[in-house]
Amino acid sequence: MKRLKNLLMIALLVAMSMLLAGALKPGTSVTNFSLPDPSGKIHQLDDYKGSKAIAIIYISTKCPVSNAYNERMAKLHAAYADKGVVFLGINANKRESLTEIASHAEKNGLNFTILKDEGNKVADIFGATVTPEVYLLDGNLTVQYHGHIDDSQRPGQVKRNSLQVAIDEMIAGQALSVSETKAFGCSIKRVR
Repeated sequence: MKRLKNLLMIALLVAMSMLLAGALKPGTSVTNFSLPDPSGKIHQLDDYKGSKAIAIIYISTKCPVSNAYNERMAKLHAAYADKGVVFLGINANKRESLTEIASHAEKNGLNFTILKDEGNKVADIFGATVTPEVYLLDGNLTVQYHGHIDDSQRPGQVKRNSLQVAIDEMIAGQALSVSETKAFGCSIKRVR
């Protein structure tokens, strides 16, 4: 019983420290990390240095909010793939396998690289909490935008395409008009 109480206290302290740390803020440099794609190939963030922009999107195969964005994510990737913008999906949910991730991506036309964050180590570094959640980096791997893809889960109610605006401003060499918004979606199902 005492051991269980100690484990619960440790879990609570870890969760509280993650909440207090919060998400990486715009202006923060991101250190290199390595994660596998569903085929087992290892990708490093440093591989994408020098890109015009790198959109890191935390995604899920099971979250209805993340799934409501599948078509929009695919369209954004298609619109910017030839303009020097890299899209990286990261799945940090403990119950979503590499096989499931690959099948989901193929079924939904997500033709960008999707990585598996076993143990949610990279999600913890980023402070990512929901799917979908976006971190837009510049070619020097510095966060320029953090938040939602757009401001409504329902496509017909979108008033601001925040990620698209941020990418357009970055490509044009302009200062971002909005660098942070509130991400919304399903919580990332973390390994404790």
